[in-house]
Amino acid sequence: MEEHSGHEQHGGRHAGHSVADFRRRFWISLAVTVPVILISPNLPLVPGGRILDVPGADWILLALATFLYIFGGKPFLLGMVRELKERAPGMMTLVAVAITVAYVYSSAVVLGLEGMPFFWELATLVDIMLLGHWIEMRSVGDASKALESLAKLMPAEAHRRGPDGSTTDVTLESLAAGDTVVVRPGEKIPADGDVIEGASSVDESMLTGESVPVPKGEGHEVIGGSVNGEGMLVVQVQRTGAESFLAQVVDLVREAQESKSKTQDLADRAAKWLTFVALGGGTATFAVWLALGKPLAYSIERAVTVMVIACPHALGLAIPLVVAISTALGASSGLLVRDRMAFENSRLIDAVIFDKTGTLTEGRFGVAEVLPFAATSREELLGMAASVEQYSEHPIARAIVAEASPLPSVSDFQAIPGKGARASVGGHDVAVVSPGYLAEEDIAVPDAAGELFSGGRTVVFVLRDGELLGAIALSDVVRPESAAAIRRLTEMGIETIMLTGDNETVAARVAADLGIKRYFAEVLPAEKAATVLQVRAEGKVVAMVGDGVNDAPALASADVGIAIGAGTDVAVATADVVLVRSNPDDVASVIGLARATYRKMQQNLVWATGYNVIAIPLAAGVLAWAGIVLSPAVGGLLMSASTVIVAVNARTLRVR
Repeated sequence: MEEHSGHEQHGGRHAGHSVADFRRRFWISLAVTVPVILISPNLPLVPGGRILDVPGADWILLALATFLYIFGGKPFLLGMVRELKERAPGMMTLVAVAITVAYVYSSAVVLGLEGMPFFWELATLVDIMLLGHWIEMRSVGDASKALESLAKLMPAEAHRRGPDGSTTDVTLESLAAGDTVVVRPGEKIPADGDVIEGASSVDESMLTGESVPVPKGEGHEVIGGSVNGEGMLVVQVQRTGAESFLAQVVDLVREAQESKSKTQDLADRAAKWLTFVALGGGTATFAVWLALGKPLAYSIERAVTVMVIACPHALGLAIPLVVAISTALGASSGLLVRDRMAFENSRLIDAVIFDKTGTLTEGRFGVAEVLPFAATSREELLGMAASVEQYSEHPIARAIVAEASPLPSVSDFQAIPGKGARASVGGHDVAVVSPGYLAEEDIAVPDAAGELFSGGRTVVFVLRDGELLGAIALSDVVRPESAAAIRRLTEMGIETIMLTGDNETVAARVAADLGIKRYFAEVLPAEKAATVLQVRAEGKVVAMVGDGVNDAPALASADVGIAIGAGTDVAVATADVVLVRSNPDDVASVIGLARATYRKMQQNLVWATGYNVIAIPLAAGVLAWAGIVLSPAVGGLLMSASTVIVAVNARTLRVR
């Protein structure tokens, strides 16, 4: 698979060089290295030290080495110039100094200096460095491909429908809010909008992480980039370009990937010090071996090996790669990180405060219980009530209609102001009324109905020809995922707290249903932030989870603000993390991902620094007395291996 030529490494270390460029330089340099090895003197484990004896071998080696130094070493030499201009010598400076010392010394030997050249070490060192950088850039590039894959979700064009009903294929750029587009089965939806005709199921998995196709019909909202299923949809465009959901997601992912983390600052400081240690250590190693009477070639080889092996590549890659991968993973699972610092703090959370309405519940009425009094079934009672309520826009009416199919032959609908509604259903006068209406009409309520009012439920009664047939209790619908979310957070050792403006009775019922032990009831919107601060004052690291609209002050007051149920409105200004799906269980996923991300960062830092602690003394030759001496090429191989290990470890990160 061809790598994208535009991927560049974090921090500008590889600025101006793409993955493809490093790959090309590696293969060409490797090809040139073959003749270098064949005609080089002093090869280890080769009888006589040379494979092929060629006339003028030293001059051929000098020509080949000059090409390798200029062509293969160019990225490192340019990197050194850039780092020195910025007064921040780093990895590229180390590599450039190492290959320059090796090249200049070997060239001087060919030109008459007493000593032994190491051209084959120079060639293999350049190859290994190019290979290491290629793999490193490719790993970071793969992690950042989330942005590209998101951008590629949009189709190339749209079928715009004109006033006369005809369709014209147009580019996405020419679409505007208010346009009507036709989306055929299997096609990608070209822009955010509302369905005005048709019914289908839509695959939103790449945008929200929701694996099950979502049913869509008239009045439903659809997201640009999602894939239409089996039916044809006619969509009125609402948002295009930078305002679209997809564009906002791409911006959030890019911001999060580019933002520094606290751990990254630590790694940067360590890498900077390691650069000074490498340069100083290389110089000291050269001076010590020379003072001990070793030949110039040996002393230079030890110094070059120290500088190569101490390159803080793994350290520089340890954190940015984990950041890029965790951010991309989160985005593909519907977890959008806006503030990296806050996201990293999520691992420390020990209390999560949930706003009730719209977060733990769906914020709409639903039928909780149906109680027939007379000789009628539950279905019949609901059917009669739905028949009357189908003409009303009241939330209670909509909840009853959503639960049952209205009966045919309904006429003479009439609202009873403040008390309910009535209509003629199948020749009978059917009324759906409040308890106040029964009291006015002196109709006795059976004792059994008393239980329906528990937990702050709203109760309506159904009358047929003046006879009380039964009662229907309604309440705010609890999200089906809420109980699992509370259970999962509790298992993670995190306290869950509910915050609501509802009365004590309603709050107690919902808390009991979900297994929440602590809640704050009758809290005004303006008091929510103060309640969050109150819990923080107990010494807890607090996450606030709300719908991002009226919960903005509370979200801002928490250590971590999480906006849930944001749907397609991802630009929630006060949230640190935005959950695309209306699923409280994703809160546990955010905390789990933050913990896993931190573990990966720690593992990578331990490996990257631990490797240097062991490798630098070996490179300097502390075990030379025991016959253990590392060549620059072996040093380069070990350095590259540490980089690859860090990259592979970062890639094992998963959302659970």
